[in-house]
Amino acid sequence: MIDIGVTKLAIIGAIALVVIGPEKLPGLAKTVGTLLGRARRYVADVKAEVNRSMELDELKKMRDTVENAARDVETTIQTSASDFEKTWTEATDLAASPTWDEANTKAPEYKHPNKKWRLKQGATPHWYKARTGTRTKALSGAARVARFRPRKMGS
Repeated sequence: MIDIGVTKLAIIGAIALVVIGPEKLPGLAKTVGTLLGRARRYVADVKAEVNRSMELDELKKMRDTVENAARDVETTIQTSASDFEKTWTEATDLAASPTWDEANTKAPEYKHPNKKWRLKQGATPHWYKARTGTRTKALSGAARVARFRPRKMGS
């Protein structure tokens, strides 16, 4: 870059003072400062645009790699699905073969497990709850009030 020291700046200032004059020198310095500020902003904008374009290129490369990976996964899934379909058709063909005796062999009928679906059961066993004094049944509000109401002494 240009090597400008304090002495060179003093010489340039003295020559500008003599050539331009003391009346116009402050206005010229203001104009030069404004132009330098615009030039710096322009250079900063150009740098930012170049950085954005570089980041955009990197993002495009990353997107391409992700798309390629997704395509690879899709093809592997399709090949495994086609393999599964082949094995499924082979298994169903064996099941539908004439050696399968449907007349004599009856599939077992569905048996309901007889669970009480609305009753929630915890993992803590009842014997442990009874030993520790934990409630095992829920009381309604009225039953709870009746249970803990003080009893009359005369009756």
